[in-house]
Amino acid sequence: MTHEQLEQQIETFFAQGAAAVGNPEALAAFLQLRSSLESGELRSAQPCPVDENHLGWRVNAWVKRGILLGFRLGAMQASGCDAFSFVDKHTYPARTFAIEDGVRVVPGGSTVRSGAYLSRGVVMMPPAYVNVGAYVDEGTMIDSHALVGSCAQIGKRVHLSAAAQIGGVLEPVNATPVIIEDDVLVGGNTGVYEGTIVRKRAVLAAGTVLTRGTPVYDLVRGEVLKATADQPLIIPEAAVVVPGSRAIGKGKGAEWGLSVYTPVIVKYRDEKTELSLALEDLLR
Repeated sequence: MTHEQLEQQIETFFAQGAAAVGNPEALAAFLQLRSSLESGELRSAQPCPVDENHLGWRVNAWVKRGILLGFRLGAMQASGCDAFSFVDKHTYPARTFAIEDGVRVVPGGSTVRSGAYLSRGVVMMPPAYVNVGAYVDEGTMIDSHALVGSCAQIGKRVHLSAAAQIGGVLEPVNATPVIIEDDVLVGGNTGVYEGTIVRKRAVLAAGTVLTRGTPVYDLVRGEVLKATADQPLIIPEAAVVVPGSRAIGKGKGAEWGLSVYTPVIVKYRDEKTELSLALEDLLR
């Protein structure tokens, strides 16, 4: 069926709630959605140059409802082997890859859940995890202990360094997932959560944490970047973000000389930054 027909079916079966459980037509619609997500034909969010919120991205809420439908339709099932076993909904087994897929999954305990897309040239170092609805574009490296959460969108030639955490989102279904655009370096032990958008070529230094409630201080442009009621936190293109702190200006915090964490944009990518990232190509 076409994507338009699939959307109508997903919306119908999702609206039925528990009544859809056991319906073979509902399961067939979900399995087509899952297959389309794994092939990259459908995405939970996709680039959209013209959108009402000027984010450059459009959330496909019906796709996220289809993912939730899969959990509703699934029954608990044991899988794997004695040394590496799983118990999960039968609608979301672990993915397997063939050589012709062009995805390199290094031995050591990494897992990709079905319904996630990994493009050619993606490398996964163990242990790492990619959740349902995620989209990981070509040439990206997912390093050890890194997480790509549900519906997160990862661009081309991104490096998610060791222990980087890219948060996921399924509900609310209209919420923007975390989006990491092309050529971004995400440093070790960095966390990007709550729908934050990181524009192309940005660098997030090790230990940086970005959330919807986190203000980011741009020392170069003299601005404070914040999420709003209708927009997530957005890190500008080519920004270099490092962990910082700001003094508490009143109360006991000021009396005790305390400060709180805040990310700081200290520069925008230049020739020196490019040289420090040159090693990336050798690791792929």
